[in-house]
Amino acid sequence: MKIQVFTEESAWLEARRSRITGSRAFDVSPKEKGTGKRKAFYELVAERLALPPTGENPMEAGHTNETFALDRFEEATGKILNRQLSLWISDENEYIAISPDGAVEEGGKFVEAVEAKCLNAATHLEILLTQVVPKEYVYQVRQYMVVNPDCQKVTLCFYCPLLWVKDFFTIEYKREDIQADIDAMLEQEKMTLAEVDQIVSDLTAF
Repeated sequence: MKIQVFTEESAWLEARRSRITGSRAFDVSPKEKGTGKRKAFYELVAERLALPPTGENPMEAGHTNETFALDRFEEATGKILNRQLSLWISDENEYIAISPDGAVEEGGKFVEAVEAKCLNAATHLEILLTQVVPKEYVYQVRQYMVVNPDCQKVTLCFYCPLLWVKDFFTIEYKREDIQADIDAMLEQEKMTLAEVDQIVSDLTAF
């Protein structure tokens, strides 16, 4: 066994990076039934492949990185995105809507939506390595197609500037592959809003 002694906490913290320490021992153990990895596993990978966080305001960093993510999409695909600050509202119900980060327009219709996801390095790498997208993002993808019947594809763009490898990647969803899920989601949202309407009506009745 080796022992390192530190005079500054910053050096001690840096030395802990990429190591399984006592506080991480459980978090890197296999999940129940031995399937899947815990978050700390991907943190270990990220700490070898990423720069330390800068301490920049997360909201400001997220907005800046979102712009870079959309830039990278345009560079990779040659497509030009409409990035207007907008709200798409469904013809089915005015209370069903979504705000696109970017959209591809063809023939006066928005046929593709692009959603930027600028996550911490560990989460970015977890999605890259597993190709498992968090459920809330999957619902967000479906919402684009629920709202806009012309939207045939949604591309999730993942960008993490702290990584010096695989800082950008995309995952695509095509309408033809998830149409049943889209239809079910639309019906569920209409039912939910009908219930909300009824409660509002009941509470405002005189």
